[in-house]
Amino acid sequence: MSYHLLALLLLPLLGSGLLFAIKGKAGKQLAFGVSLIQMLITFCILYGFNSGPTVDSVLQHEINYPWSQFLKSSLHFGIDGMSMLMLLLTNILVPLIVYSSFNEKVPYRNSFYALILLMQFGLVGVFTALDGLLFYIFWEITLIPIWFIAGLWGQENKRFEFTTKFFVYTFVGSLFMLAAFIYVYNYSASFAVTDMYNANLNLTQQTVVFWFIFFAFAVKLPVFPFHTWQPDTYTYSPTQGSMLLSGIMLKMAVYGILRYLLPVTPDAIAGVSGSIVIMLAIIGVLHGALIALIQNDAKRILAYSSFSHVGLMVAGIFASAMLVMNGTFTIEGGEGAMVQSFAHGINIVALFYCADILYKRFKSRDIREMGGLARVAPRFAVLFMIVLLGSVGLPLTNGFIGEFILLKSVFDYNILAAIIAGITIILAAAYLFRFYGKAMFNTGKEEVLASVNDLTHVEFAVMASLAGLVILFGVFPQPVIELVSSSLKFIYQSMVS
Repeated sequence: MSYHLLALLLLPLLGSGLLFAIKGKAGKQLAFGVSLIQMLITFCILYGFNSGPTVDSVLQHEINYPWSQFLKSSLHFGIDGMSMLMLLLTNILVPLIVYSSFNEKVPYRNSFYALILLMQFGLVGVFTALDGLLFYIFWEITLIPIWFIAGLWGQENKRFEFTTKFFVYTFVGSLFMLAAFIYVYNYSASFAVTDMYNANLNLTQQTVVFWFIFFAFAVKLPVFPFHTWQPDTYTYSPTQGSMLLSGIMLKMAVYGILRYLLPVTPDAIAGVSGSIVIMLAIIGVLHGALIALIQNDAKRILAYSSFSHVGLMVAGIFASAMLVMNGTFTIEGGEGAMVQSFAHGINIVALFYCADILYKRFKSRDIREMGGLARVAPRFAVLFMIVLLGSVGLPLTNGFIGEFILLKSVFDYNILAAIIAGITIILAAAYLFRFYGKAMFNTGKEEVLASVNDLTHVEFAVMASLAGLVILFGVFPQPVIELVSSSLKFIYQSMVS
């Protein structure tokens, strides 16, 4: 049994329970302390992690305890390269998300931080579960705290209207996934992920299972046309809720596609289904970028930007999957998606925090009412520019290598699709630089700018940390690529074995 992984699973759950139980003002310090310990444990696991090609099973730090002989399901957890990267993303970002709220007056603060830790517990479970039923349970666990965070601490009077729409979308999608998992279970030995890979399903059965599971993931990402819940939910959630949703939670679906959808339904992907998904993803890439270009609400710009970026990840994954099924073995699409998931998580969390900083200065999210901030807040202007360049995908920033690999994988599949996806990179630069230019260099109101200060200590610590990660993984992307390569080879080989 891996005690490191057991600690990762139990510590946020215990911390959450303690925060719900106690009273007083020490809630944020306790939550921050628990999340820091989680980060340190993750680094300890990473230090001893073997990501090289000599790892035969690619799984490490396994926990496997049969908990239901009737259902043939186990408490089976483990870490491979993909899990390791997602654990890093989760447990690096959560402390920063918690710390970002330290200057704010959060009502019912202990409950707020307890829900964040409960969310962290669910995320760790999703990224390490090796049993289909267990994966579904943790998938649902993450939905409950984020719904309360978005609904109770949201910034608008109609926040529950939009968060309920998000809850219904994702809950219904989850039920489709559960139905598909149960169906696959009936044709396999158990809910164990390796048994689900070996389920004896014909093409028709795989196609039905594919669309049931894909619907759940498409809603969570989201993929066009299942994205209508996203802009409002991202916009009206509190900043920390938007960070959790965009930075980590949507990565569950990218991970789920690779872990479950590809190996369970390879024949369906090789047919019409895979082509349809790529088409939907490319439409989403262009659709999101064009809408972001005309938005004036800072958070809505970022919501549509995230929607556009996710579409490219999905297109890359399925482009490689279809090439594999057609006899050309490649992991580039999955590789690019995992690297870009990590980069996007860092970048979008930083950008939503920038939007929050701007809102606090100008009391508005409308970029037309901003301006002149570069003159009075130079530290913020520099750090904002660094994370913006990472999101644009400038070379030597973390967003470049993943985007490049994804475009190459789409190009290898279809040149026209790659051209359309490439155009959106230009559009991304246009809407993000428009956002930056309006906030930093537009003519601002002098009476407002006179009372505006540069970053506080908390804001500077969070922004500097995120900007440092943008540069670090832009200059040294190879360790991230090497971390996931063995796992992805196993996943794509499972499709044709």
